Amino acid sequence: MQKSEWMTAEEAAEYLKVERRTLLEWVRQGKAKGFRLSGTMRHVWRFRQPDLDAMLIPSSAGSADRRQQ
Repeated sequence: MQKSEWMTAEEAAEYLKVERRTLLEWVRQGKAKGFRLSGTMRHVWRFRQPDLDAMLIPSSAGSADRRQQ
């Protein structure tokens, strides 16, 4: 059985080793990519592992900027 690339907010936070509310704050700030699904009582968040991995890798543009300072 293949594991889904989609994670709940709890799973994604555990994967990143942060609190769930930290992860959701990052989403609100645009630092992390999350997908909001409308539930019956509240919003439900889902995250893709490739998106989480991408946010952990520093961009090459940011690295170049830091080297020039």
